Amino acid sequence: MNASFPRILTLLRKEKGISQKLAAQNLGISQALLSHYEKGIRECGLDFLVRCADFYGVSCDFLLGRTLDRAGTTITVDEIPEPDAAGKENVLRGSVLPVLNKKLLANSLNILFDLLARGRNKSLTTEVSGYLMLAVYRMYRILYAANPGNQAGLFHVDPRLAAGYTTAAMHRCEANAEACTQGLRSESVEPLEDAGAFAITTENLTERYPLFASSLLSLIQNAENRIRSDR
Repeated sequence: MNASFPRILTLLRKEKGISQKLAAQNLGISQALLSHYEKGIRECGLDFLVRCADFYGVSCDFLLGRTLDRAGTTITVDEIPEPDAAGKENVLRGSVLPVLNKKLLANSLNILFDLLARGRNKSLTTEVSGYLMLAVYRMYRILYAANPGNQAGLFHVDPRLAAGYTTAAMHRCEANAEACTQGLRSESVEPLEDAGAFAITTENLTERYPLFASSLLSLIQNAENRIRSDR
């Protein structure tokens, strides 16, 4: 089947709070066979996969680790809400610090992605986006792991390996982005043809992004203060 199926199959049974024996009875197989499936010793057929999906109320894609959405739904670009969309999910509670930092980051990212759009280089956009996604993923895993009661099934990468693997993947994205901007060609990246879109000064930042430039400049200052303090 695949590496994710045994882990997810076991997780779903434990979430349901039933024994392996009871699950096997409901799924129409022996406990020994279910044990083999959960341990990854044997591969199941498509009929059993469908029965599992029906029994646990999830999609086959979820069982196979192809999506984190239990219903197996996908989302298009047009369906992704805007970061500043109204609603209770966009209300930050507590101190002013999360609100301030969110605005600094969001406004700075607006500039960053506008510059990437001007650069018209798919490789560079992919690598920069990948780096940022990995950074968010890494911090989210730290918060998630803070509560021992959280289910481990949200993530596929072993927690003992996640930090090292994420760091390595971020370094790769960074190296590919640099290779792209330096005009190097490889199997992973296409070189940047024209760096003119990235002619940046404080003056043209303020002129081009009157609402966001101050946030980026503040972010740069905060980042460099942190770098110097960590020396």
